[in-house]
Amino acid sequence: MSGASPLPDGVGLRPVRRAHQEEEEAAAAAAAAMSPNLESHIKSQVPALLLRRFFAGRGRRRVFVQTETGCVLGMDLDRSDNAHTVKRRLQLALNVPTGETSLTFGDRVLENDLSFIRPDSPLLLTRNSINRSCSTPCLCPVSKDFEHKDRSGLVEMLGCSISCARVKRLVDDVVTAIRSGVDPVPIGSGLGGSYYFRNISGDRVAIVKPTDEEPFAPNNPKGFVGRALGQPGLKKSVRVGETGFREVAAYLLDHDNFANVPPTALVKITHSIFHINCPVNGGSPAHDQKQQVSSKIASFQQFIAHDFDASDHGTSSFPVAAVHRIGILDIRIFNTDRHAGNVLVRKLDGGTGRFGCQTELFPIDHGLCLPENLEDPYFEWIHWAQSSIPFSEEELEYIKNLDPMRDVAMLRRELPIIREACLRVLVLCTIFLKEAAASGLCLAEIGEMMTREFRGLEEEPSKLEVVCMEARRKLAEWEPYSPVIEQGEDMDFQFSLDMLGEYNDVIRSPRFNGLGAKGNGFRNPLSKLVESIDEDNDDDDGRSESSKRSSERVHSGGLKFPSADKSSGSNGSVHALNRSADEQLPSSVYFVRLSDMNAEEWNIFLEKFQELLKEALQERAAAAGQRMKQRLGTSCKF
Repeated sequence: MSGASPLPDGVGLRPVRRAHQEEEEAAAAAAAAMSPNLESHIKSQVPALLLRRFFAGRGRRRVFVQTETGCVLGMDLDRSDNAHTVKRRLQLALNVPTGETSLTFGDRVLENDLSFIRPDSPLLLTRNSINRSCSTPCLCPVSKDFEHKDRSGLVEMLGCSISCARVKRLVDDVVTAIRSGVDPVPIGSGLGGSYYFRNISGDRVAIVKPTDEEPFAPNNPKGFVGRALGQPGLKKSVRVGETGFREVAAYLLDHDNFANVPPTALVKITHSIFHINCPVNGGSPAHDQKQQVSSKIASFQQFIAHDFDASDHGTSSFPVAAVHRIGILDIRIFNTDRHAGNVLVRKLDGGTGRFGCQTELFPIDHGLCLPENLEDPYFEWIHWAQSSIPFSEEELEYIKNLDPMRDVAMLRRELPIIREACLRVLVLCTIFLKEAAASGLCLAEIGEMMTREFRGLEEEPSKLEVVCMEARRKLAEWEPYSPVIEQGEDMDFQFSLDMLGEYNDVIRSPRFNGLGAKGNGFRNPLSKLVESIDEDNDDDDGRSESSKRSSERVHSGGLKFPSADKSSGSNGSVHALNRSADEQLPSSVYFVRLSDMNAEEWNIFLEKFQELLKEALQERAAAAGQRMKQRLGTSCKF
């Protein structure tokens, strides 16, 4: 067990929550400062609870500010603080430039009013115009006195109330182990930086993934660099540095641990094991790595002891209910990366699990769920036999009781940093799941309706996207004339052109313009839903073209990366992959966009979507019945 470098003075264990103690001290000070001329009976009538509430709403709040290069500073906000004072503190503490920058909190750009910022919230400092070269150094100050200026604890949880209790115990175990000299262990697999954190016995208890070590993030340790936090990442509708809160969202949305998602929280964590590509205090990263203590914002997930993942084991032994539950979650969160490698399998020797079977499944790695636009999802379970078995009554009841609006309210409360576009994808997919399950579709059929197809050299929209496009067309007919659309302004892409840089060469097909301009020969896309049923059954093996295409994808969910020479070892793999993000990212097509609608338009769109979806599902059922009748012949009676 390697010895950890000693932590500077002032970096020690602090309670995760300090708010109540500070409130009581402030309330006591306020009561003592009251004018002695007040009558004593009036003083006694000032409830301490009211004073605590006053200071809780208007007093100091602790937040964590992260720069686009990954540096993190914890600070206390006063009532008089604004974005300028926060930037000034950041500049003094970290020696980073703050000119021409914006302080953001999810979708919101912060200015004078910071009163709505909740305690323990993560904020992001970004440049207003990002046009730098991918070779620009990532300056991340980790000077020796850095941690003296940020006197946070070793691990501090960012918000959370639902996941707090279970994760808090893990945090306590990890902090005790770190202070006892038990070092975390870097994980060699995967595209991003991740670490096993252990308890005092040396057992793995948590997996930590820093947001600035994600693929293409500034401090990625495996050569996938070239983007600042907040720019498009592996999936262009999932920004660099934002996979961590998606991991937390998947756990929060797994009500009653229905799908077995491990407990997950967002934390600010400090250790010398973390990777820094370009320290500003000189020296090479390799030389400084074990001498510098750096703080990161990261996802913190319970480690699940397992025997293998689904890619190393035949799927025939998997419980039907376990596959269904993972699939139900994936559909709700529009998972774009459900490959077999992120389904863990635990064998239960001599016993049975939740569903009377000897294997138990655990879904992990949800960082690419809840994209800001509908993309092409990847569901490995589409090819598993279990997904073609109808839902059980218990599963149908669970789906029926799902409430997307309640889920949105919960995520806004627990993860206020989450973007509105992500919440709209959640609402849309939950409605789609509920309607499709109620109409009798099985899991595989629902997944195939969400998956795109290639016809020749063209990528065509999924059946879900087709319904959304028609709903957008009806919404465009309802809306008043918009000169912005008439002028041909680019409305397809989620990110601004300033942020995109070389990304703005995205392939677009005018035939599938979701705004439905008149006169472009746009045919009613609902007819594609019926046509596709016959086409999906033309293959001898009974699989659709989209299923064949999906099965040929690599385990990165359809993303292909340059393979490293295995003989070169880990160092060789880093050099082989050390190319700019622009060279490595695949192109994406967006057929319909959800984020550009105001609240009224969004509600009308949902109404149109549900109407069209019911019609499409009815036509699909009728076409499927006709197809079955043709197969059986008229003489077959049952």
